[in-house]
Amino acid sequence: MFRPTMMAAPLLIGLLALPGGAARAQDVAAGQRVFGQCRACHMVDASDRNGVGPNLYGVVGRRAASRESYTRYSANLKQLGSEGYVWTEENLRAYLANPKAVAPQGSMAYAGLRNEQQLTDVIAYMKSVTAAAPAAAPPS
Repeated sequence: MFRPTMMAAPLLIGLLALPGGAARAQDVAAGQRVFGQCRACHMVDASDRNGVGPNLYGVVGRRAASRESYTRYSANLKQLGSEGYVWTEENLRAYLANPKAVAPQGSMAYAGLRNEQQLTDVIAYMKSVTAAAPAAAPPS
């Protein structure tokens, strides 16, 4: 019979610390709590309503600056979108960690989320909300 030993713990900890989040555990409920910081400016529901920032319902996999009901995108995000920049998990991680590194003249006032586990969790939450969203039409 196999018995776990303390030798396995360092291996597991090492896997969780891999660059790029190869083995990070995702917690959707924790991500929803982290998203509370975003709610001051962003909505995440199936409506066409927006807040100060665009509604983020279905954002994962969507082209940047492509939500038609939101008209106040920064020139930086509009350019990224026109170049085909898509909100992949990797791109969201970079943007949420440091918005000004991705869009230097962007209008998002948030300085960035530095905690790697919180980034992983909030992206898991955003993916879960995207999974609930109807498939978007391809960009024209």
